[in-house]
Amino acid sequence: MAKQQRKLKGSQDAPALGFVGFMRWIWTQLTSMSTALFLLLLLAVAAVPGSIFPQRASNPETVVQYLDQHPVAGPWLDRFQMFEVYSSVWFSAIYILLFVSLVGCIIPRVKKHAQALRTPPPRTPARLDRLPQYASHEILEGEADTPDEDQVIDDSFKILKKRGYRVERRNDAGVRSVSAERGYTREIGNLLFHISLIGVLVSAAIGGAFGYTGQRVLVEGETFVNSLVAYDSFTPGTTFNADKLPGYSVKLDKFDIIFDRESESHFGQPLDFTAHVQVRKDAQSDPVKQDLKVNHPLRINGADVYLVGNGYAPVITVRDGKGNVAYSGPAVSVPQDSVYTSMFVLKVPDAVPDQLGFQGFLLPTALVDENGFGISGDPNAINPQLHLNSFYGNLGLDNGNPQNVFVLDTEKMKALNSRELDAGGIILEAGQTYQLPDGKGSISFDDLKRYVALDVNYDPGKLPIGIFAALALLGLGVSLFTPRRRVWIKLKHQDGKRSIEYALLARGEDPRLEREAAELQKIFDKAWPLASQEQNQGAVNG
Repeated sequence: MAKQQRKLKGSQDAPALGFVGFMRWIWTQLTSMSTALFLLLLLAVAAVPGSIFPQRASNPETVVQYLDQHPVAGPWLDRFQMFEVYSSVWFSAIYILLFVSLVGCIIPRVKKHAQALRTPPPRTPARLDRLPQYASHEILEGEADTPDEDQVIDDSFKILKKRGYRVERRNDAGVRSVSAERGYTREIGNLLFHISLIGVLVSAAIGGAFGYTGQRVLVEGETFVNSLVAYDSFTPGTTFNADKLPGYSVKLDKFDIIFDRESESHFGQPLDFTAHVQVRKDAQSDPVKQDLKVNHPLRINGADVYLVGNGYAPVITVRDGKGNVAYSGPAVSVPQDSVYTSMFVLKVPDAVPDQLGFQGFLLPTALVDENGFGISGDPNAINPQLHLNSFYGNLGLDNGNPQNVFVLDTEKMKALNSRELDAGGIILEAGQTYQLPDGKGSISFDDLKRYVALDVNYDPGKLPIGIFAALALLGLGVSLFTPRRRVWIKLKHQDGKRSIEYALLARGEDPRLEREAAELQKIFDKAWPLASQEQNQGAVNG
C-alpha cells in the first residue's frame, strides 16, 4: 500500500511539460517522416476540389453560373474557398506545413549522414563464422608462394578499395584484420530524393507566384500583342505584375490544314495543322517568319505559345435599324464535328433601337440531307453557308455579370427569324446580305477566314521542376538499387596453425550478398593460392 502511494505521489509530482517542451514536442511530431507522408497525401486530396468545382481565377463566368444554380450550397462553398482552391488559406497551410516537415526531416538526416561518412567502418567481430556469408582459408606453411601477414592485409585493403568499399586496417589485441563497408550512396540517394522533392515544391510555388496563362483567338491577318487587354482570358500568378509582360507580338498570316483524302475509314480526318506566323520579340526587332504546330510551341521571351484549336471565322457586317454599322469583322464559330459544322453566336449590343443577337451554324460545305436539313459534307470551305436565327431585345450585357461569348441568352429577347416564324430562318452564302424583319437592320456574310486558338503559358518554375524531378528519380534509383554491405578479413592463429577468414553482412535486404561472397572468393583464391578448391567451396556457408 505504501509502495502504491509513493508511486502515485511520484506521478503527481511529475514536472509540467511547459511551453518550450510543448513546442519541442510539436516540432518532433511535425518533422517525422510519417507526418510528411501524411501531409503529402493530404495535399493530393486537397487538390481534388479544384478539379470538381469551377475556379474563379480561370473561369469566373462559370462560377457566377454555379452560384446562380446552387443558391444554398454555392455561398457555403464560396465561404470555404472552393472556387479558389489553390490560393485558399487551407491549401496554402497544407503546402507550407509539408515544406516545413520535409525540411525538418532532412536537416537532421544530413547531419547524421555527414557524421557517418567521417566514421570508420565498424570493428571486426570476434566470431566471423556466425555471419551469413563466411569462408576460411588455411595458410599452408613452408610453401614458396605462401603470403605473409603484411601481404594479406595489404592485398585485402587494395581489393576491397578497388570494389568501392571504405577500408580500415585494424589490430585489436594482436589480431590483424581489415574492416570495410560500402553503400553510403544509398542514404545519399535517399536524401537527394527528399531534397529534390522540396525543390519541386519550391519551383511549383515560384511558378504559381510569378507565372501566368492566357488564351487568345487569332484570326488570319490579325496580330496578337502580349498585353493584358489583348487576351481573351487571363489567369495571373499570385504576385503577377502586368507591367513586366514582355512586349512581343505574333501575327497570323495563314493557317493550313491537311486532311486525309485517301483512306476510306479516316476520310476527311485532319493529318497536320500549320499556322504560318510572324513573330517580333520586341517593338524594335524585325518580324521573323515561323511555323506553329501542335506540340511544337513557339518559345518567345520565356513564354510558350501553343496551338490548341482552330476553326472558321465568318466576316460579318451588321447594320441596325437606322442603317448604321453596329458590327463589322470576323466572328468565331466553334467546330462541333469532324466536318467542321460549327456553332455560331454573334451579339450586337451597339445596335439601335434594339440590341441584336444571332445564333446558328456555319456549314463549310453546305449540302441538303434527305430530310431537307442543311449539313456539311466536307471540312474544307467549298460552299460555306450560315444558317441563323435572329433575336432583338436585351442581351443582358449591361448588368456587369460575365457571360460566355459562345452562348446567347434569349430570356429577355424576342425572335425575329426562326423556323417556327413566318419569316423563317436566315441562310446566307458568302457575299450575300439579308434584311431583318420589322426594319431591325441587316446582316451580311462578307468573307470566311480561319482562326487559331492560342494558349500562352509562362512558368518560371517549369525548368527547375524538370531538373528536380529528374534528380528525384535519380536519387530514388540510387536508394533502391544500392546495397549496404560490410566485409571483414582477419588473420587467425589457432592450434599452431594460421588461417585467413572473411565474412560478409548485409544491412537490410540484399539478395545479391551470396553472389558478392562468391566473387570475393574467386578474387581471394587468385590472389592467395592457399588451399584446394574443394576446401574453399566447403568453407562457404549460406
